[in-house]
Order: sequence, then C-alpha cells, then structure tokens
Amino acid sequence: MLWGRHAVIAALHNPKRILSRVLCSKNNRALLDEEISKIRNNGLCSIPELEVLPIQELNLLVPSDSLHQGFVIISEALQEPDFDWFLEKHKTTPHLTLVLLDQVTDPQNVGAIARSSAALGAHGMILQSRNAPKLDGMLAKAASGATEIIPIFRVTNIARAIRKMQDFDISCFGLAGESEVSINNTALTTRLALILGAEGAGLRRLTRESCDQLVSLPTVDHFSTLNVSNAASIALYELQRRKDVC
Repeated sequence: MLWGRHAVIAALHNPKRILSRVLCSKNNRALLDEEISKIRNNGLCSIPELEVLPIQELNLLVPSDSLHQGFVIISEALQEPDFDWFLEKHKTTPHLTLVLLDQVTDPQNVGAIARSSAALGAHGMILQSRNAPKLDGMLAKAASGATEIIPIFRVTNIARAIRKMQDFDISCFGLAGESEVSINNTALTTRLALILGAEGAGLRRLTRESCDQLVSLPTVDHFSTLNVSNAASIALYELQRRKDVC
C-alpha cells in the first residue's frame, strides 16, 4: 500500500511495479487520468482502471495517521536489488556515490535520506536487514517517490558491506561529529560511500573502525546537533558540489 501524491505518481511511472488497484479522490481524478494516459501512450506498463472513492473510504485503506492527499495504490512489493550484482555491474563506473545507514530506524528519516540521495546524485542506499525500517507506505511517502528511483539494498552485516565496497575501490567516509576533519577539507575520491549512524548513538564502533576516514560537517561550535536526514542532505550536497567543480 502506497499513498501520497508524489509517491503514487512515481510508482505509476515505475515499470517494475505490479499494480492491482489505483485509487484517488474525486478532486484528483483529472490529474491521475492525465498521468495514466501518458504512461499508457508510452507503453511503459499495465495500469488498472482508476477507482474514484470518497475521502472517507480512502481513509480506511491507510493507517489512521497517514496523510494520503487523496492518492492510494495497492501494489506488489518491489523485488529487492542484489548488492553484489550492483557492485560488479559498476566496478568500472568512474563516478559512484552510495549512502549506507548504520541502524537508522526512523522511516521518516530513511525516507528523507532517500529523497536527498535521489536528488543529489547518489546511485544507491544500503540498509541493514535488521534494525532498519520496512520499505512500506510510510517510508515511501517520506521519500516523495525516491524509492521508485534509487535502488535500496539490504545487507546482513554493515562492516562486511563496507569491506566489500572497499574491495571495489569505493572509499568509505563515516560522518562523525567529533571528527576534526571537515568534509569540505577532505580529499575525496570519485567512488565513495557516505556512512551515517543513528541519531544520538552515531556510528557503531566496528562501523567506525571499518571506514577509510571519519569526517564532520562544518557546524558552529556552540550548536552542532543535526537531524541525521539533514546531515545527509548537507554532506550529499557537498559531494555533488565537489564533483561539479572537478
């Protein structure tokens, strides 16, 4: 179950989605009719007939605290991409940016990081198989459709995933507030992974030790606390900026 304008429209445009129902409120019918017409004309995928329901009925389909905006779809889950296959496929890609989350459990944060990752040129996100949120409607809504665009991988062991990336010449930079090395003063490689830890706890010891380097954001001394999704956005922007000037 997915909901929200951006998440639903992005899912409709994803040819890998197998949809069973597409629903909307009366006020959104014209918009979805137009989007579905574009998709069908391009022959991208098969979409069920649009169902128009009262807001009260749409409310019953999604969790009670969900802001669906009058857009809901029911779909099969996307097949999880294979991390090993991805690394092999991109072993000669000259510019590659990945984002790895070490036990970031809040779906709002993970969704927001996926959104920033897609907008700022990252090629994939890595989550742990456990201690990470499901790729459900809440996360997709927070991601505003980014989960349809950027591959999200699941790995059983974070430290092992870091070593595997390093074997493919991907430098791993851990974001740690206590590091005296600012990200904007760091010599970056063109193939890199940004590693972020949970709010409060930060990166776990083994994760920190596995990174090639720990870097921090250039915040002011008297207030350096940032939400993990905000920190990810700033760091990804700096990576994108540095890539553009190289």
